[in-house]
Amino acid sequence: MDDWRNGGFGLYVHWPFCQAKCPYCDFNSHVSAKVDQKLWVSAYLQELDRLSEQLSGRVLNTIFFGGGTPSLMQPETVAAVIERAREIWPFANDIEISLEANPGSVEAGRFTGYREAGVNRVSMGIQALNDEDLRRLGRIHTVSEARAAFDIARNCFDRVSFDLIYARQGQNLKAWTTELREALSMAIDHLSLYQLTIEDGTAFGDRYARGKLRGLPEDDTAADMYLATQDICASFGMAGYEISNHAKPGAESRHNLIYWRYGDYAGIGPGAHGRITLNERRFATETHLSPGAWLESVSKGNGESLREPLSAIDAASEYIMMSMRLDEGMDMVRFSRLSDYELSEKRLESLVELGMVTISGQRLRATDQGRAVLNAVLRELLMD
Repeated sequence: MDDWRNGGFGLYVHWPFCQAKCPYCDFNSHVSAKVDQKLWVSAYLQELDRLSEQLSGRVLNTIFFGGGTPSLMQPETVAAVIERAREIWPFANDIEISLEANPGSVEAGRFTGYREAGVNRVSMGIQALNDEDLRRLGRIHTVSEARAAFDIARNCFDRVSFDLIYARQGQNLKAWTTELREALSMAIDHLSLYQLTIEDGTAFGDRYARGKLRGLPEDDTAADMYLATQDICASFGMAGYEISNHAKPGAESRHNLIYWRYGDYAGIGPGAHGRITLNERRFATETHLSPGAWLESVSKGNGESLREPLSAIDAASEYIMMSMRLDEGMDMVRFSRLSDYELSEKRLESLVELGMVTISGQRLRATDQGRAVLNAVLRELLMD
């Protein structure tokens, strides 16, 4: 089964360490005063060697260093991972190698080192363009530091994206649209714009449960912010190609497109997930969350904590849930090949009449209104 070729093949490398834990963050990140980078290089290379035996003969389209705060990695660490990946897989001519960075950990020398290592795209976690909200979000940088870091990055890389969070405490529609226009005036070719979500197990989740996280916008206001975001970004030539991501044509995140187009990706590092096709069967992979447990597992020969075969219906469900996030939508013929059944014509007609989806040939896509309530659309599509 070569279905994964519809999306491509990527490598995700998780760096689990941060300087501080943000109160909204539910990613697998840990604060550590000291990290033995040589030990981590060795572990990453061991994992790549293990995967090379199983995934040989593929062309590698992307590498993504995520976290955590990968800009805390020494350039030599990044270079070693890229070089070993190059030894294992032929690189696509237009390979995208991305690294996430926080403005508080950026310095010109390190960015130059990443570029020399082979990184050609940086994604910066700026999150807000006013200092009061940065403090509320637990960020350790200021707006001026973020702008300085952004200037350093764009002098080193042709492709630089940054993230903002909206629907923050005390934020109204006018304040957000003003901030968004400011962000668009800074942006090069890509922006990731996420609505603040309150996750269980985070500091914000705990405060919210105790009624102490006040000033969050009402759902209707947050929905208005989402719809205004689509219109304003489009007017700047950066249409939303995915629910939370906006880019000029051709500047989309190729690595994330592998996820959303349901390609294969190998995940290494603590808490990294993967989807890999072996012997015509797609598998979900996971690794140990704890950095110590992951290192111990790697030392025994395998950093994975789970490798589970996906049923046809599970793979098809994942495909529709990921692809419908994209403006391009999904291929209904591909869905039928994966699942061995077709989507309900009656439900499709109902969603079209409601203005939630459109159908053109074999492609099904959500409208802006449909993407604003995508979970509800997906529930309707996937009902038994």
